[in-house]
Amino acid sequence: MAPEVQERSAPGGFHTTDPLPARGRRAYWREALSRTFGAVDIIVPDEVYSGMIRATPLGPLQAVTVDGDGLSALRTRRLVTQYGQDEDVVVNLLVRGVGRLEQDGRDALLGPGDIFVYDMARPLQLEFPQPFRTKSLVLPRDVLGLSESDVARITACPLGSDTPLSGLLSPFISGIVDGAGNHLPRTSELMARNVVDLLGVLADEVMGRTGGGTTGETRGGNLALLLRIQAFIDRHLAEPDMTPQTIAQAHYISLRYLHKLFESEEATVGRWIQRRRLEACRRDLALHGNATIAAVAHRWGFASAAHFSRVFRAAYGMSPREWRGARDVTPQVPSSARLVDA
Repeated sequence: MAPEVQERSAPGGFHTTDPLPARGRRAYWREALSRTFGAVDIIVPDEVYSGMIRATPLGPLQAVTVDGDGLSALRTRRLVTQYGQDEDVVVNLLVRGVGRLEQDGRDALLGPGDIFVYDMARPLQLEFPQPFRTKSLVLPRDVLGLSESDVARITACPLGSDTPLSGLLSPFISGIVDGAGNHLPRTSELMARNVVDLLGVLADEVMGRTGGGTTGETRGGNLALLLRIQAFIDRHLAEPDMTPQTIAQAHYISLRYLHKLFESEEATVGRWIQRRRLEACRRDLALHGNATIAAVAHRWGFASAAHFSRVFRAAYGMSPREWRGARDVTPQVPSSARLVDA
């Protein structure tokens, strides 16, 4: 039987061959795959024993889990031209099985735990010769923040399961896909933004290994991630156990990469946290005259009033008590604190 081509349906949906008679599973499965990922020529075995697709919107993204028997998916240049609206970039985690991906002149062999990318805007061929499971994030090109040439550098360049970045991204992708659909719309939007930022990190890693360098678009993605982290710090200032390590873990990046992001801020991560805590304390000292200095310090994550007083004096040239007493006589206080080691 000749391969069939189907256009993609609306995002989201659940497809399974389980309730179907054996004779109807093959055609159903081919159509379900094409409707989920876009117009492709699908070749599946003569006998399909089982297949399941779960697709869930995640903001502008789509989270997809696929379990199935072997298949071969081919997107030809004719299909790219005919169905040009299918310009999604698909980021995949191969959970089970082995595979092979051809795109942009590269031929990649895939194994369990590998993370790989393909682009529906250009021809590709993807094969799974045996039963497999993938967890995928389908991203519209306009939210990814990478140029066409940069996307072409990262397709069919798998990130192996033994790499440090894969160790961070694999559980993140798996958790995002599994949990999609269980969040409020606003939460889903925020998670989608974090996904895009982290995929910028993935692109940095892959282009670094392939000699692609760092692009303006990638730097823009790094800035977006930095701003997200700084907002995260502000939300957690009151937690005394917040550290660079816990911040890196919360954003699924390495500690080294976190420190690299802050190089443009002329402050280490620890000193940035201290600056924001001092600014919050100074504001409360002015607004809440009845609050004790110790209470203000503890409210914003300082372990002790003595430590707070020491770093406050080092930053502003006076103690918290002196600053509070002098605020009504228009003190000349620097707008930005000098930083000292915590």
